[in-house]
Amino acid sequence: MKSRHVFARNCHIDMPLAVAGDGCFLIDDSGNRYLDASGGAAVSCLGHSDPAVREAIISQAGDLAFAHTAFFTSRPAEALAEKLARVAPEGLNRVYLVSSGSEAMETAIKLARQYFIEVGQPERHRLIARRQSYHGNTLGTLAAGGNQWRRWHFEPLLVETSLIAPCYAYRDQRDNESADDYGVRVANELEAEILSVGPEQVMAFLAETVVGATAGALCPVPGYFQHIREICDRYGILLILDEVMCGMGRTGSLFACEADGVSPDIAAIAKGLGAGYQPIGAMLCQDFIHDAIEAGSGFFQHGHTYLGHPMACAAAGAVLTRIVDDGIGASVAEKGFMLRDKLDSSLGEHPHVGDIRGRGLFLGLEMVADRRTKSPFAPERKIAAGIKKSAMQTGLICYPAQGTIDGWRGDHVLLAPPFIISEEEMDLLVERLGHAIAEAVS
Repeated sequence: MKSRHVFARNCHIDMPLAVAGDGCFLIDDSGNRYLDASGGAAVSCLGHSDPAVREAIISQAGDLAFAHTAFFTSRPAEALAEKLARVAPEGLNRVYLVSSGSEAMETAIKLARQYFIEVGQPERHRLIARRQSYHGNTLGTLAAGGNQWRRWHFEPLLVETSLIAPCYAYRDQRDNESADDYGVRVANELEAEILSVGPEQVMAFLAETVVGATAGALCPVPGYFQHIREICDRYGILLILDEVMCGMGRTGSLFACEADGVSPDIAAIAKGLGAGYQPIGAMLCQDFIHDAIEAGSGFFQHGHTYLGHPMACAAAGAVLTRIVDDGIGASVAEKGFMLRDKLDSSLGEHPHVGDIRGRGLFLGLEMVADRRTKSPFAPERKIAAGIKKSAMQTGLICYPAQGTIDGWRGDHVLLAPPFIISEEEMDLLVERLGHAIAEAVS
């Protein structure tokens, strides 16, 4: 259904009209049911019809819809911040509530800069991030990201950022290199870049704990982030972890970095925090960063109109209750292993599936023209777009993308189904995905 007035993401595609949600399915106005195998963009972790979250929103609407944070705080915001601080990695005790992942990451970047001004190191301004990562669609977060096809229109507007290699073992680990040695080697690129730029100029290193949309559930090798943490500490720079996609239980632990044994100085979450029921995100930081602001100017020079929106916070509080207190998040690791086994059995030897990877219910399949050489399909084949189109026609929503390797070459499919997915629905997912891949590569 194409409107004459909606400015669509893609002017050449006529999207179906979604009218209802039922568990793991979305339903269009013709009654077609689509299994949401990607949770939209790793958002709908509780599916599309959770009664507890819906009730929380309705109840809050009856009490208070909005109060601007320049004048008031609210019970839902206070309760959500307290609960997030209680379940977050060690030391992340301060919570700044925003409305999206891009806002959360923009907040993180600006806080890092102001922190160094407050502690008397104003020369620190440089960010170091990684190629093949995505941190948001504001100009600040685009500059910090390495998603080339999203960046290139806007390059003249972006501040300079250093980009080092991702931790991409499938393509970059050498044949004679252990996983430990590989992790140390790519982490050491951070130290080399710090020394090249000048340690006194660098304020922070940014990374997605598990890379999402740009590279398809790309996990670090064991020990990689511990080495990164040591380098950041050595040079007094902040570690910012972007868990907008991979956080909130998606990888099998509430925060993905828990599996890597590190706590960041600043973390960003969103997507699964609101589970699609309300737009919300959060930036969490260590006490020492907040304390520097409090002891200095006392005022964080940042803000948006819908910070700490009461209805969004009420929804997110209910989502956290479902994930943590009601135990829905506890099933993610086991379900992830089950889905991974089904994908391996069905597609693990497929001539055009080079790698199946990920953690929990955050899984990726990298497509290749040749499994032996790992050579990608030619970009003009538009394999990712073909998989998405075919999948939708069969009633499957997945998240394919092109540019996996360097922003232009390579294709992958990202899977991030709701935590409530059943084994029967997993079987349907694998069957329909296999059909979509076969159609696209034929």
